[in-house]
Amino acid sequence: MRKTLTKLCLSLGLALAGSAQAAVDLSTLDDGMAGPRTKVLVLGSVHLSELQEGFDPATLDPLLDRLAAYKPDIITIESIPGESCDLMARHPAVYDPEGIAPYCRVPDAARAATGLDVPAAIAEVKRTLSDWPAEPRDDQRRHLAALFLAAGDNASALTQWLQLPETARHAGDGLDEALVAQLERAMGQDSESYRIAARLAARLGLQRVYPADDHTGDSYDIPGNDIQAYATAIRQAWDADAALQEPLHRRKQAFIERADMLGLYRYINSPDHLVDQINSDLGAAMRHVSPQQYGRMYVGGWETRNLRMVANIRATFITRPGARVLSIVGATHKPWFDSLLGQMQGVEIVDAQDVLWPAAD
Repeated sequence: MRKTLTKLCLSLGLALAGSAQAAVDLSTLDDGMAGPRTKVLVLGSVHLSELQEGFDPATLDPLLDRLAAYKPDIITIESIPGESCDLMARHPAVYDPEGIAPYCRVPDAARAATGLDVPAAIAEVKRTLSDWPAEPRDDQRRHLAALFLAAGDNASALTQWLQLPETARHAGDGLDEALVAQLERAMGQDSESYRIAARLAARLGLQRVYPADDHTGDSYDIPGNDIQAYATAIRQAWDADAALQEPLHRRKQAFIERADMLGLYRYINSPDHLVDQINSDLGAAMRHVSPQQYGRMYVGGWETRNLRMVANIRATFITRPGARVLSIVGATHKPWFDSLLGQMQGVEIVDAQDVLWPAAD
């Protein structure tokens, strides 16, 4: 009887402890904290590489003007850090080399030019930035650009390159002709990491951007390895909600065709668009019926990826409380980023509409 009563009391105690823990409200933990809040603006973006040929990057200038007025101290991008690419390359049994190839290009040319592999280059970047002068010389910028390329951080390399006078954009200080050609190609590449983030960082005098993407969380094994069945199920889920997706696509295309990129970004960052966007994608997957529950797997991978991306973003301002952060990411990520980052202590989420639609408009 005593043993039974003891077990009952123990189980009740654990239940109550669990209930009390679940009821802890962290939303007021930073009330009365020292110093200003860190402001985080999540800018949902289209993938510029998917736009039709003939896209004029000058149409992004009004958007860049709005973002420059926000004055971010830190800019993060949807690109995988060289460190993560190096990690995944070392575990081919876990991360399919073909699957990560589109996201992680091995910086062989930069290694040949600098003599540094990715870990050594990352260490050298950290050492260089720790003693970076307020007014760097051209040779220092060229050298840092070479280090960033060797570290697998091409957008940060471009950030340095763009801050050089045109006459100083040449080989030397770690950059050979092949790397110079790579940077010149990057200047003309339609990528939000280059066209928006790197250009904005250079304009503001920042020394780098921060890759924050992650594909470790959504690199999972499909039961039975039936990848075709999984892909078919997800396409079926999307097709079932095509009536919701098609008008979204048409409206975005209309902004693009009239070269109104600021209007496009205002639209894709609006709550109404985001609700329909995620409902026709992730919501459709959640509603899809299959014995294996493939749709639930898809959403699970998506959420894990977002959690790890947000952790990468949070890490950029650990030592810079009160900074102004701009996170540029595919628009479908934005609701997750806003929600998760908004739970961090001392963080204030900036309404994108307040930045893209100033009061004067």
